[in-house]
Amino acid sequence: MFRSTVLAVLAFACPALAEPPAPVEVRDAWARATPSGASTGAAYVTLTSPSGDMLTGASSPVAAWVSVHEMRMDGAIMRMRAVEAGLPLPAGRPVTLRPGGYHFMLERLTGPLPQGGIVDLRLTFRNAPPVDLKVPVLAAGAAGPVGVAADHGAMPGMKHGK
Repeated sequence: MFRSTVLAVLAFACPALAEPPAPVEVRDAWARATPSGASTGAAYVTLTSPSGDMLTGASSPVAAWVSVHEMRMDGAIMRMRAVEAGLPLPAGRPVTLRPGGYHFMLERLTGPLPQGGIVDLRLTFRNAPPVDLKVPVLAAGAAGPVGVAADHGAMPGMKHGK
């Protein structure tokens, strides 16, 4: 009994002794090709956190900055805004960033994203370790990788922010 109590106290007092957070599973990453001269691009992915987490940021060498944006209907008007507080990843539930919903906005591109190219993208989370991706660039009008429904894993009714 004494030994288990000491171990519990040590684990609480020394987070380094605790088990590290589980990595976030990443599937179906893709980006849309952009025309020459475009200053922004978009990338999409499905994320699943086994224990729950928060997507806190992203970065890429092809963009000055990368942020998560949300598109949603406001009456009859489609509005887009940055998700500044991070994107919640409920435990075990896939969250899909997709056209017409949440997505990565790649801003101030260093050059066009050519169809067939690859975008390096680093995702950061509140608890899980960062994930580095090689994101394939699909056609400008693509709806997603073959076999992936546009609304796969979407989270209806989830509201964030302002």
